Amino acid sequence: MNFYEKTIAKESIYNGQIIDLEVHDVELPDGQKSKRELVFHNGAVAVCALTPDDEIILVRQFRKPAEKTMLEIPAGKLEIGEDRIEAAKRELEEETGYIADDLQLITEMYGSPGFSNEKLSIYFAKDLKKGQMNLDADEFIELDNVKVDEIEDLLKSTTLEDAKTIIALQHFLLNYNDYK
Repeated sequence: MNFYEKTIAKESIYNGQIIDLEVHDVELPDGQKSKRELVFHNGAVAVCALTPDDEIILVRQFRKPAEKTMLEIPAGKLEIGEDRIEAAKRELEEETGYIADDLQLITEMYGSPGFSNEKLSIYFAKDLKKGQMNLDADEFIELDNVKVDEIEDLLKSTTLEDAKTIIALQHFLLNYNDYK
């Protein structure tokens, strides 16, 4: 069966600095009509980084949509035209003060493909060097590293609620011997 939805018309609702919103009128595979509310985002990157002290770097940051402070791996949005690996290196240094010369792709994913085109690339980094933390003016972050032998307990707790962090840490544990 063909699952393709043909866009018949679209209306731009909002064009912002981070997202654009549109409503599309679509024709469904069976010929019926429907509406789709879509969020367009340039994409994002995240880094699961292992320090020389055998710790994974996590950051605490208030997330307005969730109305709470969350524990996450370092992450950020892509600038228009920016290379994903370079963006990941930039975000890691800006948020943590660590530099990674070599990043390995863990996965690329769509967090909410039912309404958003945001594609997230998650990388792994080790052999870190000290750099310079450089937060955005509206960014408030606290580092909260976790020792490798504490990750499994952290994953079993209800502390982590961020999908990219859960995926990255589970991947790390499954592949830990390859990352040493």
